[in-house]
Amino acid sequence: MATTNEPQETRLDDDLTLLTDTLEQVLKSSGDPADQKYLELKAKAEKSLNEVKARVSNASDTYYYRAKQVATRADEYVHDKPWQGVGAGAALGLVVGLLLARR
Repeated sequence: MATTNEPQETRLDDDLTLLTDTLEQVLKSSGDPADQKYLELKAKAEKSLNEVKARVSNASDTYYYRAKQVATRADEYVHDKPWQGVGAGAALGLVVGLLLARR
């Protein structure tokens, strides 16, 4: 299971994977296969589960791509203007330090 040091996204991905695996097992092992209502409900649940999996996967890929773009831009900025990068880092450190000191 996820530790407290892992990012929130990793834990969320793990939780969603566990949930989808559990739902797939429930769909495979429950109900009367001769019951038409059960078959319709099972088909609808499987379709919904697959749609959710696809949306989560697409969202995860989009967030990863955006984060990578931001990191690349920040890296380029710091290489182009190193002293401004140092100043921004110092200012951010000061703000975080002040916020932590208030606790």
